[in-house]
Amino acid sequence: METFVILRRNAWQTPAELQAAAARSTAVGETMPDAVRWIRSYVVREADGQLATCCIYQARDAAAAREHAGLAGMRADEVLPVVDTVIVRPDPLAA
Repeated sequence: METFVILRRNAWQTPAELQAAAARSTAVGETMPDAVRWIRSYVVREADGQLATCCIYQARDAAAAREHAGLAGMRADEVLPVVDTVIVRPDPLAA
């Protein structure tokens, strides 16, 4: 599997919409464990107030990542292969 960053710009109006999409994504991902794995997502607020995500996935290929998004009813504005990882500090723990 390869690692990908998936950008979903201006995709949700509310946190509830985002949570519903996350539930669909998880359910779809469970049906294709050999093709795609959701690792984590960072949620950001766009300038217009909508929510966007930068998602880290492992997938067989970019097509599998896009297929997963389509089946989950989500956008995949950009699917970019990760070529390297630079860790300065570990992710902070949630409070």
